[in-house]
Amino acid sequence: MQAYEAQRATKAAMSIARSLGLIAHDAAVLHNSNKLTLRLQPCDVLARVAPAAHQCAQLEVDVAQRLAEVGSPVAALEAPEVFVLDDYVVTLWTYYEPVPTQAIRRADYASALERLHAGMRKIDLPTPHFTDRVSEAQMLAADQDRTPELADADRAFLAGTLERLRRAVSESGRPEQLLHGEPHPGNLLSTHAGLLFIDFETCCRGPIEFDLAHAPDEVGDHYPGVDQDLLRDCRTLMLAMITMWRWDRDDQFPDGHRLGVEWLSEIRKATARSG
Repeated sequence: MQAYEAQRATKAAMSIARSLGLIAHDAAVLHNSNKLTLRLQPCDVLARVAPAAHQCAQLEVDVAQRLAEVGSPVAALEAPEVFVLDDYVVTLWTYYEPVPTQAIRRADYASALERLHAGMRKIDLPTPHFTDRVSEAQMLAADQDRTPELADADRAFLAGTLERLRRAVSESGRPEQLLHGEPHPGNLLSTHAGLLFIDFETCCRGPIEFDLAHAPDEVGDHYPGVDQDLLRDCRTLMLAMITMWRWDRDDQFPDGHRLGVEWLSEIRKATARSG
């Protein structure tokens, strides 16, 4: 969010927290992109704030609450509601003090994700299919007004890659289930309560390989029953999707343009190897 918008979003989060009887005199920004993540103090509650027009907060809250009920490794909600104030949607979560340890072991990462997937098979909520998320990236590729800085040759390459791999993954024949959608390291917390997943607004249905594509490469080596060929396709598909989003004129991901250029090069190398 831009500075002015972030200030308004912070005020909305603090106001909602106070209305619930929480003591919130200050807010530290933990992450700022298209959504703002705040640590409210001294109540020590985590607030996630997004513009009301661009959010899936209710889905995220519903999924997190249901997963907690079946014992999945997920961060806990501070309040099981979605709050709206001044055109912002706010959700409140338990804040977990980071555990100062070394990098998460890949086997532990795979075990946590496997347990998350097991819990997701126990709940039934209407969620998008992974192809819906791919379609969002494809629409960006087709819209020059929203992606004005993307060169024509790169646009055609990304569009072709998205369509080819969307079809390959869809027609793989692998079982599909509810997925996290983006279980990358930024969405996995190392806490005193163990490894916990956060950020469920990207939940979708698809093969487990689509989720594993967001994790570090070695995680797939520790997850049982993985189709390694499909995982390679999913990794390239995932990279093409997030690359396309970095070219969106409204994208606020830090250093997004540089990453878009860098990831384009990686996709070309991956495509050349697979070809």
